[in-house]
Amino acid sequence: MTKSYFITLAEYNTWANDMVHSWFDKITVEQWEQPIVSSFKSIEETALHTAAAETIWLERLNKLAEPRWLTNIIKGGKKEVQDAWKDSTAGLQSFVENFDETKMQDSVSFRRPDGNTYELQHYQIFSHVFNHSTYHRGQIVTMLRQTGFTDVKSTDISTYFWSKKK
Repeated sequence: MTKSYFITLAEYNTWANDMVHSWFDKITVEQWEQPIVSSFKSIEETALHTAAAETIWLERLNKLAEPRWLTNIIKGGKKEVQDAWKDSTAGLQSFVENFDETKMQDSVSFRRPDGNTYELQHYQIFSHVFNHSTYHRGQIVTMLRQTGFTDVKSTDISTYFWSKKK
């Protein structure tokens, strides 16, 4: 895995997350908070989880002593969740763009919310973070449709590549 590959994934992540945020801007608070059977109980909880995951991974990569788990901090509405998610997405892209490729195999030690310590190599973290966000964006598309919002488009990486050629 090369730095160039992960820069592409970071750019794709930003593109796809921006699309999701554009949908969030169009839905009502009722749709945002509507109970839905999924991994999380609502679009709001799914978005917060994704923002929290991107944030904690970015803070771990930046070696913050006490990375934040946003689900324990953010209690606000759609704008607060979206702002946090946009910040983490931009931070991840910047991190990858400025990353020293010679350290791709270096390990990062981190503590999970369960208190246990784990280790992953940088390339494994990058792979996980972008894959994790893709997974939850797919859930969000399904959840949006269940709330009656159908103005969704493909966030597939192939769609991203096609859109860049236009």
